[in-house]
Amino acid sequence: MTAPRLLVLQPDASDPLGVLEEWLTGAGAELDVVRPYEQPVPESLDGYQGLVCLGGGMSALDDLEFPWLPAVRKLLSQSVAKKVPALAICLGAQLLAVATGGQVRRGTKGPEVGAMLVAKRDVSSRDPLFADLPWTPDVIQFHDDEIHVLPPSAEHLAASPKYDNQAFRVGESGYGLQFHIETTPEVVLQWALHEPDSAALARPGTFDAERLAEAHADVAEVWQPFAERFVRLTSGELEPGGHVGIELPLV
Repeated sequence: MTAPRLLVLQPDASDPLGVLEEWLTGAGAELDVVRPYEQPVPESLDGYQGLVCLGGGMSALDDLEFPWLPAVRKLLSQSVAKKVPALAICLGAQLLAVATGGQVRRGTKGPEVGAMLVAKRDVSSRDPLFADLPWTPDVIQFHDDEIHVLPPSAEHLAASPKYDNQAFRVGESGYGLQFHIETTPEVVLQWALHEPDSAALARPGTFDAERLAEAHADVAEVWQPFAERFVRLTSGELEPGGHVGIELPLV
């Protein structure tokens, strides 16, 4: 079987692929990493079997400062329209939501920061990527904005007490994760250093080296198999999910 080729969009130098690179390539994927702040965003997904969009410090509609953001949203919209599996993380999830009819705004309850749990929704038991996750999987949070309204056709897959829209699927295989699964302790410590006001709102001990290492081990146990299932989805080995809701044109 030919290895699936995945386009990886990295909107910000501060949020690299991290452990996700090892998980995806270990599952058989070939990765083509594009950094929009340094190089042009491809105009289409031709030649790719999957799309990954990572996080960043900007907001999903900061087009004036980051004029390549519309091209990223266009590719995310295209992935849903053409049924190319997509995995969009944090800012990526917000871009996916906006690209398919959802709404993003500054979080009304303040930043969500640190190692936490999210809770799966009942519908996730029918989803090919989420069904085998524990009901309260470990995640890493570090965001100021929130997905205020999901796209009209999205399935809501996970929530947290602070912000409801933590994970969703739009179309057959467009996945948005508000949280992080790709980080290393070093990356999170850099974020805390550069965002001290947000970091100050985390629980005491959040950034202790030992606690961060334990948190990332817990995340890896849960999300590495998820990443492997995503690769199987891109290769056609795993059947995509259906979707519910009203069909509206993508924006």
